[in-house]
This record gives sequence, C-alpha cells and structure tokens, in this order.
Amino acid sequence: MRTTQQLSVTLPVEMAAQVRAKVASGEYASESEVIRAGLRALQARDKALESWLRNEIAPIYDGLKSDPVQARSIGDVKATLAAEHQQRAKTR
Repeated sequence: MRTTQQLSVTLPVEMAAQVRAKVASGEYASESEVIRAGLRALQARDKALESWLRNEIAPIYDGLKSDPVQARSIGDVKATLAAEHQQRAKTR
C-alpha cells in the first residue's frame, strides 16, 4: 500500500519563489520537502494552540462560568493595563 499521495499545488509567485530558494540553497532536497516542513510547522502550531486553549484558557473560562463574581470589568482591566504600561515607561 502506498504511503504517499501526489498533489498538484498552486502557490502565489512569491511563495513559489521561496520554495525554489530553499531548494537552491541546499536547505531542502526538493520542493516536496519544503512543503512537508511547512505542514509539520503548521501541525505543531495547531497542537500548541489546542494545548493552550485546553490547559490554560478552558479552566479559566470554566471557573468564571461557575462563579461570575470572579470576573473583572473591562474598565478594571484597562485601568490595570494602563497603570502597568505607565510604570514600565518610567523604568526605561
């Protein structure tokens, strides 16, 4: 059974030039390797985003949903950020 599948891909001129440049530089042996590396990077980014959402964001959301009193108003958040920004600007 075959483990690969040939596809025809159309890229903008700039992206096609990037692919060819990667091969010409010797960084990759073929255009297919460049595309595979890009897809692996995309998979890694998607996995990291999913992990962040599941492990950091979802618990916070669930906590606020179960106890809305914990939430801060947008005005409080803006005031805190403005104060932090002002403090950091003074230390520069």
